[in-house]
Amino acid sequence: MKKLNYDIVIIGGGPAGLSAAVEAAKDKSLRILLIERDKNLGGILQQCIHDGFGLFRFGQRLSGTEYAQRYIDFVKEESIDIKLDTMVLEVTKDKNIYAINPEDGMLEISCGAVILAMGCRERTASQVLLYGYRPAGVMTAGSVQRYINMEGYLPGKKAVILGSGDIGLIMARRMTLEGIEVKGVYEVMEHPGGITRNIVQCLNDYDIPLHLATSVTRIHGKDKLEGVTVAKVEQNMKPISGTEEYIECDLLVLAVGLIPENELSKGAGVLLDPKTKGPVIDNRFMTSVPGIFAAGNVSVVFDLVDYVSESGVIAAQGAVDYIHGRID
Repeated sequence: MKKLNYDIVIIGGGPAGLSAAVEAAKDKSLRILLIERDKNLGGILQQCIHDGFGLFRFGQRLSGTEYAQRYIDFVKEESIDIKLDTMVLEVTKDKNIYAINPEDGMLEISCGAVILAMGCRERTASQVLLYGYRPAGVMTAGSVQRYINMEGYLPGKKAVILGSGDIGLIMARRMTLEGIEVKGVYEVMEHPGGITRNIVQCLNDYDIPLHLATSVTRIHGKDKLEGVTVAKVEQNMKPISGTEEYIECDLLVLAVGLIPENELSKGAGVLLDPKTKGPVIDNRFMTSVPGIFAAGNVSVVFDLVDYVSESGVIAAQGAVDYIHGRID
């Protein structure tokens, strides 16, 4: 097993990890390693070709890819070691990291401080209790976004969106522009989940209907999605009898929320908050395990990437202070 030693190791090369690496690198005495499981840096921003990023950090409207590239350029200007296509398997309380990649094989990395920046994952169909079989054509909004923006595939012709999270709203517009007929966005709550800007620019501007207090109650089709049944719901989320409506579609897009990705955090013994689903952190973004910090959506789901980057800066400053013994 190959053994490495660093002062600070950052797990995740998305906006939080990139900004944390740039901030930590301001201390030229530190050895810093940035680990990313994808083959490219940028995280989710790689597939975000829409604008609205960087208004606070750069004072400009940038696309997600432009925003990511700025930080990638900053990272490459610093003496930061980067390992791509590297999967972290375990983080211990003693800040030992076990990872694997095709070039090095198994790695054991010891360090003085760890910054967790793994981002978050989307809730799936099984987590929202949809009745019916599991046909092809039921996808999360992020998967649809990657298919269209990065892979060049159109996953359907007629779409229904369940949930009004920001990625779902953005994909309602994106699918419309690509010729997919979006039947509507159905939100179980009495208020939309996305920010007002996306409601206006992605739904209202394209005449895509938003149905509040309405949910998908059943999916139809065994091998391939044929349609869904939607219905109004009461305050306790139970469908109201007699309000059911069948909608023909071959694509159901799930935009039903994000969950911080904290499997590694659990393995390290980090205490998680039952409300945010992320680590319990202090004002330095340090977790319950001394020397292990959390930044970005792994700590709490942020609305704007600018705030994600800011959390990375704070976590990095805390990690640097921890290395130098300025905090316990």
